[in-house]
Amino acid sequence: MRVLFVLEYFPPHVGGVEILFQNLAEGLVSKGHEVDVVTQRLKGTKPYEENNGVRIHRVWVPPFMSRYWFSFLSVPKAVKLAKEADLIQTTTYNAALPARIAAMLCKKKSVIGVMEVLGGFWGKTELGPVIGKFHEMFEKMIISMKFDHFVAISESTRNDMVKAGVDASKITVIYPGVDYAFFKREKYASFRQEIRSRHSLGNDFVYISYGRPGITKGIEYAVRAVPIIAKEIPSSKLMLILSRSPKSGYEKIIALIKELRCENDVILVESRTRNELPKYIVASDCAVVPSLTEGFGYTAAEAVALEVPVVASNAKSLPEVVSGKFVLVNPADPAAIAGGVTAVFKKRYQKSEIRRFTTAENVNNHEKLYKKLLGVR
Repeated sequence: MRVLFVLEYFPPHVGGVEILFQNLAEGLVSKGHEVDVVTQRLKGTKPYEENNGVRIHRVWVPPFMSRYWFSFLSVPKAVKLAKEADLIQTTTYNAALPARIAAMLCKKKSVIGVMEVLGGFWGKTELGPVIGKFHEMFEKMIISMKFDHFVAISESTRNDMVKAGVDASKITVIYPGVDYAFFKREKYASFRQEIRSRHSLGNDFVYISYGRPGITKGIEYAVRAVPIIAKEIPSSKLMLILSRSPKSGYEKIIALIKELRCENDVILVESRTRNELPKYIVASDCAVVPSLTEGFGYTAAEAVALEVPVVASNAKSLPEVVSGKFVLVNPADPAAIAGGVTAVFKKRYQKSEIRRFTTAENVNNHEKLYKKLLGVR
């Protein structure tokens, strides 16, 4: 099989979706398939290169609004490579249009991976109601395109797609893979004391929350829970690893910490590299995932893999992902988050067998789907 991936971002660009598709592409190559990737050219990258057997074709786009330019400027390259491909795989959002055009012009089967369906929630994000409405319309346009099949990354996302009008018979749920060799507690246990000493944590009970300060991630509610938790657990600290993007979200969180006067109960840490992040998670006694919506929930899956108890909102896919030692709470509810953290402190969490989402399973399920669509064994 020869598969063409059309993706707006691909490594070295950093992100969960990028890692998902890098693992999928390389996994297909390891099973004897040919894989080409059309993606945008980042500063310092080559127009063409091969990495681990994957042929990567990078398209130049202007730096301003690059992902939107990619929707149009990638079409010629996508069409050219589609002629030699058996099937085209893409994902939401900006790569969907060139992939669909290439599939239509070259009469190839096409598959789109749907990470999340925000629908009316777009208007509540940091984009604002006007730009949010545009993105809502754009999302509707994408999932109404005539792809041969849709891959949802969770049952929750599948349900949202059906509500949005996608034919349920054309949707397959394939969970992303988590790198369990990387997120392995034994690899980072020796760093626990080092991290705690670096931030003068002593024997404090540490609960960690990390990620982008976008509205959907619910970081605000984790911060609002801090004063409540401090009353219940005086020797506690929130380890907050916060990206500075979006800037408005970052500034809002900093202002909120000052407003609540809980600076002494929050350890604010700049974004960590992929290699550093697990050290901080393992140095914590509890991970808080306060998201208002999640297509899959990598932060929860990573904390579970590292055997750290999790307090997560019961929003969207998170109940599917959380396992091990955990407490599920209502979203956008600081008191509920505080109650969850206190429950973990008292070891009154739920327990279950850890659910694993492997890359091998992700690759195998995609391969089965491709073969089914192409009518091959």
